[in-house]
Amino acid sequence: MTELPTWLSPLLDAEQMRGVDRWAIDERGVPGLELMERAGAGVVLELARVAREGPVTVFCGKGNNGGDGLVVARLLRAECREVTVVCVAAPEQFTGDARANLDRLSGAAPVRLDGLPWAHEPAAAKRGAAPDVALFARGVTVVDALLGTGFEGEPRGAVADAIALIDAARAHTVSIDVPSGVDASSGEVAGVAVRASLTATFHAAKPGLWINPGKAHAGAVALVDIGIPRGAPARASVGLITPAVLATLPRRGAAATKFTSGHVVVVGGSLGLSGAPTMSARASMRAGAGYVTVCVPRSLAQVIAASGTPELMTRALPEREGILTADALEPALEASARGGALALGPGLGRDQAALEFARALAREAGAPLVLDADGLNAHAGALDGLRLRSAPTVLTPHAGELARLLGCDSAEIERRRLHHVRSAAQQSGAVVLLKGDDTLIARPDGLVAVSPGASPALATAGTGDVLTGVIAALLAQGLDAFAAAAAGVWMHAHAGRRAALRVGAPEGVIASDVIAELPAARTAAAGGASDREAGAGSGG
Repeated sequence: MTELPTWLSPLLDAEQMRGVDRWAIDERGVPGLELMERAGAGVVLELARVAREGPVTVFCGKGNNGGDGLVVARLLRAECREVTVVCVAAPEQFTGDARANLDRLSGAAPVRLDGLPWAHEPAAAKRGAAPDVALFARGVTVVDALLGTGFEGEPRGAVADAIALIDAARAHTVSIDVPSGVDASSGEVAGVAVRASLTATFHAAKPGLWINPGKAHAGAVALVDIGIPRGAPARASVGLITPAVLATLPRRGAAATKFTSGHVVVVGGSLGLSGAPTMSARASMRAGAGYVTVCVPRSLAQVIAASGTPELMTRALPEREGILTADALEPALEASARGGALALGPGLGRDQAALEFARALAREAGAPLVLDADGLNAHAGALDGLRLRSAPTVLTPHAGELARLLGCDSAEIERRRLHHVRSAAQQSGAVVLLKGDDTLIARPDGLVAVSPGASPALATAGTGDVLTGVIAALLAQGLDAFAAAAAGVWMHAHAGRRAALRVGAPEGVIASDVIAELPAARTAAAGGASDREAGAGSGG
């Protein structure tokens, strides 16, 4: 695994974070108890920003995450806050630093999930008493300290009961490090999981806080510095895209021509679907390509030529009733040989002849390639065939398209997004971009870039075609496939946010609005990419 590019902010998985903690304790002599104290103090500061007053209920597991929660409870009580501590395990099961902080806790002793003191053992408790919903009458704010970053699988027993109780109460909830029930390394949620309003995470953000479905459980994410010394060894394989990715974009010099600025060839279209290749082509132009040619069925060429974008070049390809066929292969190859990048699939249609044409063109074209829409569907169950390509390839599926490529259903893709996007990249030898509010971009070697958030404005028809055109333009300008995909995603998301501001509401945005904002998004130096955005944007 190579190092993350500088435009990615590292996201540390559970194993990497354990390594950082061990290094700080064993190599730099920072006591674990001190790290826990700083963690709890950082959570208290975040609580002060979102819940300055009122009672708090802290739910603690028996591990280090619970120990962090016990620090929070002690520090809040020192501020004269009313705090109820609920432990899902008996005090004698606490060990190490967590036990030390249990012993330090002043005030009322922890209670069980049924609201009774742990020292009280009525017959009903031995059989397993029901959780006490009255705990929330005393707690307008909840601190979730049940499960930490090392958790995998499905919560069970009292922990699962506590999570269900927290979620049913709909209280303002602050999770410590990761919402309990969320896999910090992948974002997978196998059973019940806390839906936090805020997650205070330590040292570095975790992939599961930015990858769905975990992202949907994390709420706002606050990064807490717990004093890990500089130089901690952590070789992250997942990173969050930052605005610094724009520094990778080439700028036109005084000697630039329309060809040196990047030539994009868009191949697609079918009867009734002339808009898709047109939008991809227009997006390429607005993303900086100097010359764009649209290759479509002969009957659509005049329609596109009259579409109101006179700058577009068109090339009519042989067709059968508005569908591209094998006869179109040679002229399409000739056109793509003259281009810096090829965008294949927008509006192609699912006629068998068109799909066979797409497979042949993808296999034989020597230019960098972006595959979208029915260009992807043409490769369903045959991803490994793309490994034979000699030039870079970017695939841009949504969950349904990736499911067809991998031979599973879209629900399975959404359940394990990180796993499946990596699998597709490894099988295809291509950069694979799985669209969503948490768009994931995977390289064949396992490196993954994560979008920090799109915009609800992108949840409209045609925005996927726009993204295809943007990435093709960046490939044509000489970016490597991984950087082109990441920069394209960032520009696309930022253009969506700008379009929503301009028209007044995300619901009023159409794909053409997003295209119009691409030049400004390309030159934006910062803003709009660091904070979580509400809503999803799957990219049409």
